[in-house]
Amino acid sequence: MDVDILEFRVPVENSKALFVWDIEPTHTEAGIYDGLFAVFSSFGPLYMLKVSPNAPLHPPGFYALIKFYSAAHASKAQQQTDGRRLFQSSPLKVRLSSKQTPHFLYNSSKPLNHARCLELANHCLGFNGWTTDIITLKELDNEEEESEEGGLRRLRFGCVVQLSFPQHEQTTKGAAVLEDSFTCTGPDVFLQRRCRLQRLVREKALVQAFSTVLLILLGNGKVMVEVKQTPDQFVSDQTEGILQVNEFSWEEFPAVEEEFEDDEWDLTVS
Repeated sequence: MDVDILEFRVPVENSKALFVWDIEPTHTEAGIYDGLFAVFSSFGPLYMLKVSPNAPLHPPGFYALIKFYSAAHASKAQQQTDGRRLFQSSPLKVRLSSKQTPHFLYNSSKPLNHARCLELANHCLGFNGWTTDIITLKELDNEEEESEEGGLRRLRFGCVVQLSFPQHEQTTKGAAVLEDSFTCTGPDVFLQRRCRLQRLVREKALVQAFSTVLLILLGNGKVMVEVKQTPDQFVSDQTEGILQVNEFSWEEFPAVEEEFEDDEWDLTVS
């Protein structure tokens, strides 16, 4: 039985990258994106799909870069889509990157951000396949200093969360500490920054918890969950001062945009 292992980390291996070209200019860029996503996401969760117009010296049209979390999904997608028309009248060319990934990159990939962790977990396990609980959310510092512009405030929060997979009887924890210094011009500013920091530290702790999780994809379509146990990821069960966490509506506050992780792509293809 074929087995594939997914981690909640940015995929860096070229074996997970596909290059698609000969895309006709008869569709809009958004339409091409939707068509490619519908086809390739059926093989497995996608980390990235990027559509770009051909270079000026080439015939009109588009090409696409697709990155999977799983090398097995990428290979299967390439085999079953190369030379097919899919959503257009002429065949597409689909190739795997053939350049070998340097060994040092395998252990240097970054953890997925919060949104991508949720996306991958929900795709593989379903919305009811995992749960989170806040064990501790503490305000570690709340200091005010005088400055020329006004009161300079420094906030610091620590958080410990528990991530559980009930169907697999697996549990792990994650911890994070974040700090924010800002000029306080009024109580509304202080409340916004405090709420924002609480949200970010909870998200960062959950990301740290997900970084210890392995998703084991079996050939029969089933998914198993295992938890890595390493010294730097251990969080003591003896946590003090469990706090009641108040939830705030973020519709009133400015949205925080997460930076899109766009890796450099090697277009060497097989």
